[in-house]
Amino acid sequence: MLRFLARRIVLLAVTLLVTSAVVFALTQILPGDVPRLILGRDAPPQAIENLREQLGLNQPVPQQYINWLTGFISGDWGTSFTGGNAPIRPLIMDRLGNSLRLAALTLVISIPISITLGVIAGLRENSWIDSLISILTLSVVGLPEFVTGLILINVFALGLGWFPASATAPISAPLGEWIRQLILPAISASFVLMAYVVRMTRAGVIDELKKTYVRTAILKGVPQSQVILRHVLRNALLPTITVIAVSFGWLIGGLIVIENVFSFPGVGRLMTAAVERKDIPLMQAVVMVTIFFFAISNLAADVLYALLNPRIRLE
Repeated sequence: MLRFLARRIVLLAVTLLVTSAVVFALTQILPGDVPRLILGRDAPPQAIENLREQLGLNQPVPQQYINWLTGFISGDWGTSFTGGNAPIRPLIMDRLGNSLRLAALTLVISIPISITLGVIAGLRENSWIDSLISILTLSVVGLPEFVTGLILINVFALGLGWFPASATAPISAPLGEWIRQLILPAISASFVLMAYVVRMTRAGVIDELKKTYVRTAILKGVPQSQVILRHVLRNALLPTITVIAVSFGWLIGGLIVIENVFSFPGVGRLMTAAVERKDIPLMQAVVMVTIFFFAISNLAADVLYALLNPRIRLE
């Protein structure tokens, strides 16, 4: 297991290194001159050159990349060009805390419901229950995120008044208050995640029920409920666990639409602001943090899969 984990960590480090080079290269080819964007179009040429030297933009591109990467690894993520030279790291960490709360609440809502529906659909393959669950999940996943968000706001916020239309509670707010504000965006995000988890769970249960060991156990007189709980679900949920773990990275940085609909101050909305303002250091840092969580999510999925299925470690 240790060798397996070591290989995955090395692969994770190589992946992050390659993606960091790609991110830096892509930001270098973006249109616009950073010093001129900061100082304005009417800034004198000497002031622009002085700022370019101060930011290290007059150095060769490989040296700029090395300086940026070493600074990022050491915790110096630079300053925001358009945020009054504010340090980027505290800004991202504050938004990251918000995104982690939203991701956690989304998983708490979606995972139990999704797995339950997937197991029911798998056990009732080709029945009306299976068809109903499939139709509902496919219909929900087909709706754009901003549509589900606006529907939830109009019904439960503006219509019934049960929840606020925006999620702006600070992380220091009482637990009940920020759950109340995050419930609508979490439900909107759950709709997207639930469809994939339900389909994956259903397929896993159907595949396991057709295997020989299940039929043998039932023929030997083992209660069907015991076979399902102890054996079928353990193997059927392996792919589902992988999907859930990988989805955590998407929940951190991929909820840009939902965050904008609910005015939620998360990482995705911060990325939108950085792109609109052409704040390259902020863009680089947000993308790297998002990629890091995607990579960690994939590592967690590999480790969980290996723990539940020892054949993966042997291979």
